[in-house]
Amino acid sequence: MTTPSPAKNDDSLSGFFYALSAYLIWGFLPLYMKALAHVPPAEVLAHRILWSLPIALAVLLLRGRTADLKAAFRTPRMLGMGIATASLVSVNWGIYVWAIGSGHAMEAALGYYINPLFSVLLGRLLLSETLRPAQWAAIALAGAAVALLTIASGSLPVVALALTLTWGFYAYLKKSLPIGPNQGFALEVALLTPFALAYVGYLTATGTGHFLQDVPWDTALLLGTGVVTAVPLMLYANGAKGLRLSTIAMMQYIAPTMIFLTAVFIFGEPFGQARAIAFPMIWAALALYTASMLRARKQSLRAGRSG
Repeated sequence: MTTPSPAKNDDSLSGFFYALSAYLIWGFLPLYMKALAHVPPAEVLAHRILWSLPIALAVLLLRGRTADLKAAFRTPRMLGMGIATASLVSVNWGIYVWAIGSGHAMEAALGYYINPLFSVLLGRLLLSETLRPAQWAAIALAGAAVALLTIASGSLPVVALALTLTWGFYAYLKKSLPIGPNQGFALEVALLTPFALAYVGYLTATGTGHFLQDVPWDTALLLGTGVVTAVPLMLYANGAKGLRLSTIAMMQYIAPTMIFLTAVFIFGEPFGQARAIAFPMIWAALALYTASMLRARKQSLRAGRSG
């Protein structure tokens, strides 16, 4: 995630609407993916990759940043990091598509709720960042919620943890990728496109795919996966530039909350006693984390003014 410049602490209106648009699209995305539940997740994933590439390249052309992408392909280190982030994001997308289509949207929401806390833990373990007591408490509370769900169901919430781990490590590596967010996204989908193209070609040759077959609606939905994949990621990348970190931190709960509400009230997924306890624990953990971050920001600004 690109953070705003230190010299500019105010939120911009354009940044807010960019980020809000991204989170709303992500929030409504389960409805779109549910309409594709009859299509195998691997096929949906291939089309997400395939039709994201022209959008990503069009954005780079409009902004005159194609040279950055060419340079990335000529730089072994950057290419290697791009392969790592592309692999992680493709696995994350695939798990998400499967989760929505197979009736595990609530676990997907849980995964994205846990993700900010996992990122904080990663910062402590991999970057030796100092955590405040409230942050440790938030992580412990989230861990207790996962333990409760595990005990109640007799198994780990695999979907939630898989989404958390893949997106958490993706975000961690993405921060180290020495290229702009739009260029980085274009690099990732460009690296994945040959595999996606080969798979779609195989499905077409064997007549087992859904693209350009007897149901025009399936073709339209598969074409649209590029829009619902690429557009929110690029909106978010540009929105983050014009917003304070604390604002982005508060807004990131919009999408999982919408996914949670969709799972309960539209998809009718069961919300048993264990989840009725675990989800409020996660929400309390996020409240602790957010309050701690906002408090630290106020102290930093106060110290800066006094300095």
